[in-house]
Amino acid sequence: MTIAITDVVLRDAHQSLFATRLRLDDMLPIAAALDDVGYGSLECWGGATFDACIRFLGEDPWLRLRELKKAMPKTPLQMLLRGQNLLGYRHYADDVVERFVERAVKNGMDVFRVFDAMNDPRNMKAALQAVRSHGAHAQGTLSYTTSPAHTLQTWLDLTEQLLETGVDSIAIKDMSGILTPMAAYELVSEIKKRFEVRLHLHCHATTGMAEMTLLKAIEAGVDGVDTAISSMSATYGHPATEALVATLAGTEHDTGLDILKLENIAAYFREVRKKYHAFEGQLKGYDSRILVAQVPGGMLTNLEGQLKQQNAADKL
Repeated sequence: MTIAITDVVLRDAHQSLFATRLRLDDMLPIAAALDDVGYGSLECWGGATFDACIRFLGEDPWLRLRELKKAMPKTPLQMLLRGQNLLGYRHYADDVVERFVERAVKNGMDVFRVFDAMNDPRNMKAALQAVRSHGAHAQGTLSYTTSPAHTLQTWLDLTEQLLETGVDSIAIKDMSGILTPMAAYELVSEIKKRFEVRLHLHCHATTGMAEMTLLKAIEAGVDGVDTAISSMSATYGHPATEALVATLAGTEHDTGLDILKLENIAAYFREVRKKYHAFEGQLKGYDSRILVAQVPGGMLTNLEGQLKQQNAADKL
């Protein structure tokens, strides 16, 4: 089975590596090359990007979406949506959720990964239903964590509830990089055994387990995975796209992606990233403390930046 690759370079990669500061002007020159790769989808919107566009970059997030769609017409565009919170920090009324989704689809969004930090399906229902009603792909999400209250049955029950709500696929979102390879194998195997659903895996590289976790999930039958182009990968971010493509080449899970095309993209971002050095996090390798603290990779550089502004960097 071919594995679909979603590259997160235009959203979660820079959110995790340098506090969501990547500008549209640095995305558009490489957009045609990204569109030509053959990704299953490209994550480019949602999460903290909406806030960062307005608060820090002086950009119109809706214009960003339209311009990216115009520049990448062949590849499905994907976003991260916080369920009833949309892209804000409180719950919004159902009619606001419906209208937001309608506008996002109209402006070019194809795939909506809908999650709730509390894993409460009621907080995902309105958004998922709105996505499907407007003809886009609704991806429900299991926000993976570990605790005495979170067992395998917890995730199976949530999967069933999301399927009852109505989804086109389900993502396992390991935002902190704490999903172990063996736990991933068991979780993917059990979901695939019990339900007929397309399954996607998102992992962060923070703790050093992500590449192994992706491989075990692929062995267990996962359909797609998230990666980031190598020059925008690792530390607080994600496994490198090229490494996984090379690993799976010639196997039954061959991605079909051309590693030479990917190298050209990596070379571009290797230079672009230098502009954002001031926003980079301090992590250079892995951080095993996250196995206990469970802080999501997508918030760590933002947290570091805020602590520095308050002269409290030593509190991290």
